[in-house]
Amino acid sequence: MTEDKFWELIKLLNWSETGDDDAVVAPLVYALSEMPATDIYRFEDILSEKLWILDTKEHAQATNDWKEHQSLSSDGFLYERCCVVANGKSFFEEVLAKPTLMAQGLEFEPLLYVAHDACERKAGQVWDHVSAYSYETFSNALAWD
Repeated sequence: MTEDKFWELIKLLNWSETGDDDAVVAPLVYALSEMPATDIYRFEDILSEKLWILDTKEHAQATNDWKEHQSLSSDGFLYERCCVVANGKSFFEEVLAKPTLMAQGLEFEPLLYVAHDACERKAGQVWDHVSAYSYETFSNALAWD
């Protein structure tokens, strides 16, 4: 799986089903489940890298949580970073270059489970993959100095 393929797959998110997260991710989960397990794992690795790259103090400080409370929910910030990735390559690159463009108060936690769900959907596949990067908030330690 290439990065270009990753972004093509992200485009499968069905935003016309907003409000029903399972329906939003369903086309992406289905497409991934039709691929070899190595591609599903690679999707997860690329996703983890994108989330890790956005895990910076500058991006956190651009969120409403930080602006209002001078702190943030680590889970909330992770889900906001998911929202950035879920909105596609162009938006991701814009936010990466200009942290003040972080989506305000928008989260998309279901993106974290897409690869796992695709693997489960594949007959006989067990999720046993550890992603290339930790996407947990504060894991990109150098970006928080």
